[in-house]
Amino acid sequence: MRLLPIRELTEYPTGARRMRILTMAVLAILIGSYEAQIAPVVPLLLKDLHMSLATYGLVSAAGVLAGAIASAIGGRLTDHVGRVRLLVPLMFATAVCCFLMVTVHSPTQLLLVRIILSIVDGMAMAGTAPLVRDFSPRMGRAQAFGFWTWGPVGANFLAAAVASATLPVFDDNWRSQFVIMGAFSLVISIVIMFNIADLSPELRARIQQTEQQAVRIGRDGPARARELFRHRNIWAHVVGISLWLVIYMTLSLFGQTMLAAAFDLNASTASGIMSAFWVLNLLTLVVIGRVSDRLQLRKPICVAGSVVAVLVTGYLILLMGDPGVSHVHLMITGALLGGALGVAYGPWMANYSEDAEDVDPRLQGSAWGLYGALSKIMAVVVLFVIPHLVEAAGWRTWLAIAAFCLLLFVPAVFAFHGPWRAHRGRTPVTTSPLERTAN
Repeated sequence: MRLLPIRELTEYPTGARRMRILTMAVLAILIGSYEAQIAPVVPLLLKDLHMSLATYGLVSAAGVLAGAIASAIGGRLTDHVGRVRLLVPLMFATAVCCFLMVTVHSPTQLLLVRIILSIVDGMAMAGTAPLVRDFSPRMGRAQAFGFWTWGPVGANFLAAAVASATLPVFDDNWRSQFVIMGAFSLVISIVIMFNIADLSPELRARIQQTEQQAVRIGRDGPARARELFRHRNIWAHVVGISLWLVIYMTLSLFGQTMLAAAFDLNASTASGIMSAFWVLNLLTLVVIGRVSDRLQLRKPICVAGSVVAVLVTGYLILLMGDPGVSHVHLMITGALLGGALGVAYGPWMANYSEDAEDVDPRLQGSAWGLYGALSKIMAVVVLFVIPHLVEAAGWRTWLAIAAFCLLLFVPAVFAFHGPWRAHRGRTPVTTSPLERTAN
């Protein structure tokens, strides 16, 4: 790792320099999410490997589980060795894993390569959210995390666009996509390597309110991840976001399938409707994130977005089975649902980051590694449960369950720390005395 030009900053960067490093962190999550994309070539891959959809589902679940464990481990490692020291070498390793996909000629080989890629990618991406926290003061954190979320969502568009443009050129050879993916990832990894930097451990132990104003927290002894779980608000975050993710994972993994089955749509039309969901979701993530930062409010915005999302989901349930519903009607409904979820998500990420900071700023990697593991585990649950439940009870029943889980997120918000009104200030809150020195 020392052979790589990895810089460690001893002074907090400001202005364009900070924004450049923050942009590199967002670019890293985009590339990492893109490298994990396989959906555009699944039909071709199934045919070439003589593999059933059920077998592919098991392969995917195994890869996601491996990635969940890797995310938790990687998050903890970033607190010990630094974000960039882990991120940069592993980004090059994930690019190599993309090239390994070219060697796959059987379901067993696919399983092994996807597990390896998931482990390396999971550990690499565990450092991106802590990096966003490190380089985004609280006055701009919700908006910064909104941009971070563009990575996973933008990867869907990037993978689909590249496949659409290049598969015909390569006679629908699915392996071509992983060669393109690996080459693209290598180039971007080099760009990131020369433009990204890490904060020194001393700077990571500070809470930045603005670029110029910070609070240093002194604590005796090493940072211990178990400290996070001694606080009720952290448990509320963990349980609450696990429930919230049910609806998000449902739409992310089965959105087109659900619309096609419930409204008798073809794949192209269903994808067009889902695109409206993602576009407004991306917009509200950044716009509402900025509003949340200016007001320094997280909890009321989380509640408002979630409640609206529950109501729109209920309306979508009522529409299901009505063949007379127009495509425009469905597109508007989907966009409203995506927009509402975007309203809640950015402020929640900022709130979670700030509450973890208040426990110990040195534990951001552990906190976000835990979140990464949770999101992947929820994806596995959705992958396993939905096909069986939908077959037995239909999409309406499952969507009602997802809406109920989303509603249960609302009472969890009341256990989070932070103000409910804009005129209140937010200061670090801990259960043990800490030494604070203003800089």
